[in-house]
Formats: sequence, C-alpha cells, structure tokens
Amino acid sequence: INVCSLMSEAARPTTANYTAAKGGLKHLTKAMCVEWGRHNIQVNGIGPGYILSDLTRHLAARPEFDAWVKSRTPAGRWGAPADLVGPALFLASSASDFVNGHVLYVDGGFLAGL
Repeated sequence: INVCSLMSEAARPTTANYTAAKGGLKHLTKAMCVEWGRHNIQVNGIGPGYILSDLTRHLAARPEFDAWVKSRTPAGRWGAPADLVGPALFLASSASDFVNGHVLYVDGGFLAGL
C-alpha cells in the first residue's frame, strides 16, 4: 500500500515538488500492479485528503486556509488520522484481492468537486 495523496490528482500554488512526487507515486503504483499482478501481489495506494495532524496543524491554524479546505470538501471538515484506518485494513485484507493498481482517495469528497 503506497501512501499517495489527493495531490496525486490535483495541485495548488506552492506545491509543485509535492504534487510531482505524489503523481509519480500514483503511476509507480500502477506500474507495480502491471509488473507484479501475475505473482498475485496487489499494489494499491491510499490518497489522503487534508488530514489534521501534527504536520498540518499550522495550515488549519490559518483561518483562510482552514475555511478553504472545509468549503472545498463536501464532508465540510478536515479528515482525521482514524479516517485512514478502514481503507488501509481493506487494502491489506483478502477483501481487496481483486483490487489492483487503484488509489483509494480518502478525502471527504474533495476530488469529486474538481
């Protein structure tokens, strides 16, 4: 399970290096699926949206950015680290044995609105 990002699909100003890295990781996930699938190895990614964590608290503390995230996310909130647990368990379990080369976006619907 690769940790991608909603930035694997979208960009915003000042994020070129992060966006390029996460876009590359998305395509690495696909390439690994194509190469390793015949060996019954599933390679998928999780694409978190804006998750409130120690690394993002400084962004959430900026009222304009916090309002922007909440207004762009149909769920109307930042994600929590716990929101990633279920998707990770699914991708790590036999329930996803025929899921391969996919990035599961856990973003509260952020990408749906683009």
